[in-house]
Order: sequence, then structure tokens, then C-alpha cells
Amino acid sequence: MTGPAEPGRFSDAPRGGRSGDAGRGGDRDRGRPERGERPGRRGDGPPREGRFGADRRGGVRRPARPAVDLPRHVAYQAIAAVHRDDAYANLVLPAMLRDEGLTGRDAAFATELTYGTLRHTGTLDAIITDAAGRDVQRIDPPVRDALRLGTYQLLHTRVPAHAAVSSTVDLVRTVGPGATGFANAVLREVAGRDADGWVAKLAPSEETDPIGHLALAYSHPQWIVRAFAEALGGDLRETARLLIEDNERPPVHLCARPGLADPVALADEVRGAPGAFSPYAVYLSGGAPGELAAVTEGRAHVQDEGSQLVANALAVAPLDGPDGRWLDLCAGPGGKAGLLGALAAERGARLTAVEVAEHRARLVAQATRGLPVTVLNTDGRTVGADPKLPEGHFDRVLVDAPCTGLGSLRRRPESRWRRQPSDLPPLTRLQRELLTAALRAVRPGGLVAYVTCSPHTVETHVTVTEASRRCGFPVDFVDARPLLPAGMPGLGDGPTVQLWPQRHGTDAMFLAVLRRG
Repeated sequence: MTGPAEPGRFSDAPRGGRSGDAGRGGDRDRGRPERGERPGRRGDGPPREGRFGADRRGGVRRPARPAVDLPRHVAYQAIAAVHRDDAYANLVLPAMLRDEGLTGRDAAFATELTYGTLRHTGTLDAIITDAAGRDVQRIDPPVRDALRLGTYQLLHTRVPAHAAVSSTVDLVRTVGPGATGFANAVLREVAGRDADGWVAKLAPSEETDPIGHLALAYSHPQWIVRAFAEALGGDLRETARLLIEDNERPPVHLCARPGLADPVALADEVRGAPGAFSPYAVYLSGGAPGELAAVTEGRAHVQDEGSQLVANALAVAPLDGPDGRWLDLCAGPGGKAGLLGALAAERGARLTAVEVAEHRARLVAQATRGLPVTVLNTDGRTVGADPKLPEGHFDRVLVDAPCTGLGSLRRRPESRWRRQPSDLPPLTRLQRELLTAALRAVRPGGLVAYVTCSPHTVETHVTVTEASRRCGFPVDFVDARPLLPAGMPGLGDGPTVQLWPQRHGTDAMFLAVLRRG
């Protein structure tokens, strides 16, 4: 994640209160703007004509009355881009905030509405379907997105009901003018219950369909809930805690690069706090980490603490024999390569970073500038066929394999609705091929760390077991638990490790360490 952090959380505050509640991202009611006020901004000149459309009467162009204040408008545009264009919120929203000059509370409000609506889309759609008396997919997409935004405000923020309804109806007047009465009726029906009341009405019984109940209550597709429950040994209580954590604002972690930044000093510099587990982690409270001096100067980079832990585990694993040739077989966009490159510099080693996508290879080169890293824009599966990737050559190899990303749903809320079970077969085939290539690339006695940001057992245990069995030479599992900081809770029975948001505050990273015989 390189854009601004998600700056604000309001969903755990009760609705109601006076108009100055921070839960609405501003210091007054965000229903209709005051008379003569420019949407979302005050005191900076006349309205821009055509911003939300213009009215032509008798040849005289007049600025249209604002449909909705600017933070809500930006949130709607971001949500619409995600659903209409398959955009990613973490890419389009920061650009929209910059373009509109939104900062502080207004930016926080727009961000909360965007990410919150996207996380809760499944449950919001079930509620809208019931309130509308028709399947949500039959509603015109612009109106549907506006209703999602309004329903989220009603059920998960402190925005007063009248403001949530009126502002959404105003929005619908712009994006679907024939549906204002419909939208008003739907939202007033939604406002008749709180979130728990809607779950009680619509969710399947916990006794007869526990997976279905969790899916609707916590807004995840059923197949993902089932995969999480399986990875957690069938513990539905902990599964629920994981789903709750997926719906929270994710933390922002920095990695203080070894030899270039001290994490305690960096925490003081950025007004953060040292991490709980990774020796290089710094926790931020929000803001735009990409704009920090330490990041722009290459002394630190944005990286989840779990990613730091699994990359560092490869570097600290005991190894007999030479230890100067390291390989990152799937390096884009460069976070783990940046940490490994800094560690390699301290130890006189050199890292080869492989990335098949050209634009991501450029990101790796940028992320590792000044470090002993060679970037190869090639397919990691060409080990043995590419002279730059000889077999049996490397001492330590990282395979951060492409995966479903189910372990980072809190960071990319739209991913839970885009991923499908049909994505698994081609991904797991690619994972096995890459891990097999890594095992060919490492020298006898060398180490391979297989990592995925997914807890799905097919992408973790099944992939590792099958690849190690088919590689054609002996492979031993190394117990990964001692390679993580002492005292970390909930690491299981080994030899692999699964990290969890609800246990460790990290993304759900999986780690297996293999030694070639």
C-alpha cells in the first residue's frame, strides 16, 4: 500500500447526537448545504458552473443546486468507480481526495463512507433488497450505489437519519432523477431498524446454517467464511472475530530498513509507536505515509508487520555453508525485496529480485534503489532455462506467491466480492510451479520460504505438500515458529505458521520454510 492511509473510523460509534459529531466528518449537519454555499467548501469564491450539472433557462447558465456535499459526492464517485470500472478503492480514492482538495475531517468522512460501504456491500444489498421489495441487482447501478451509501450511513455511522436520507435522495436526484421517490421510500424503510435488527430479520439461523449466518451478519461471501472456518479448525467463534477484524479500519505499518533507520527513532520521528512483534515495525495512527520523509528518502517503507515477519524469518533461519546469494522469486511490488535487500547489505549478501510484470519490476527497482539488489524482469518459473536463474545456485529463496489475497481483505474491501472459488485452480497451479522452481533454484542444504497472504488451506498446506512431494529430490520442513519473535501467541503446532488479524494484528500471512536435501 503506497497511497494515503485510511484516515478515520466512525463505524463503531453510535448514531445520534448533535450536528457537530465527528462521526459525520464535519462540524455541522451534512445534509443540505447552507443557502448560497458551494458544495463541500465555504468562503472561497463563487460556485464552479457545471460541477454537478447546470440548468439552462432562457440561454442563461445557472449553477445547479448542489446535489450533495463534497465528501459524500467523492465517496459516491469512488464506490461507483469500483463497481463500474473494477477500480481499486485504495488507488482511486486518494486521487479523488487530492483532486478535490479534501483534507482532515472531510477526507476522513469520505474515506469512512467509501471503505465502510465497500466492506459491508453484501449485507447492505440484502437489506436494500428486502426494503425495496425487489432484488438489488434489478436497481439501476447508479441508484444502487447511492442506496448502498445511504444505507451504510443509516446503519453504521452517527449521521442523523434525516441527513442520511435527504443527502442520498439529493444524490439520486443527480444520478437517477426518476428514482428519487423510490430511494426515499427504500431508505425510510431501512431506517426502521438498526443494523442488528436487520441481521436478526434476514440472516439464517445460527443453529441450522452457521456459515450463512456469519456471512450475512459480517458481510463476507459464504465460500470465504467457510474457508476461514476450515483454516481455524472449525472454530466459529474465532471465525466471527476474524470477520469482525476484516471490517475494521486496517492499521498502517512502516518497516524501518535495517542499517538505514532505527525503529524507535523512526517511531519518534513519525509520531508512531514501535511494533509489537517485528523488530523493524512502526505503527502509525493514520495520515499519508507515502509523504513521510523517511519513506521518500528510502529509510523506511509501508509494509504490514506480518509481511516483515515472514521475510525476516527466511533471513534469520539457521543455514550451513555459504550465505551470500539470495533470491526473491515473485518480488513485485518490492516490499519484501526492500527488507531483504537491506538485510543482505548488512550481511554482505546480494539479492536477485524476479518479477514477471514489467511495471511491477520497475516498482521493485524503485523500492530497492541503493541496495545490493539485481532486478530481473522475467518469469520465476524459468529457473534452469534462464542463465541468470541457474539451478542449485541460491542459498535463500523467498516465494511470495500470487494468491487470492484473502488474508488482506481489510485493506482491499472490494476483493471479497470479486474473488470466486473458480480463481483457486489456476492460482494454486501457479503456486505449485513457482515453489517447485524455487526448490530447483536453491542449493542442497539451502532454504526456501513459501509465503501467501491467504489462509485458504488449498493455497497453503495443500500447495506446499504437493510441490515438495513432486520436486524429485528430498525436502524437509523447518519449524518456522522459532524463526518468529519469542512470545508470539497463537502460532499453532508447526512446522508452518499462520498469522491472523484477530490474533496478531497482521494480515493473515502463511509461512512454510523448506530445506532442500
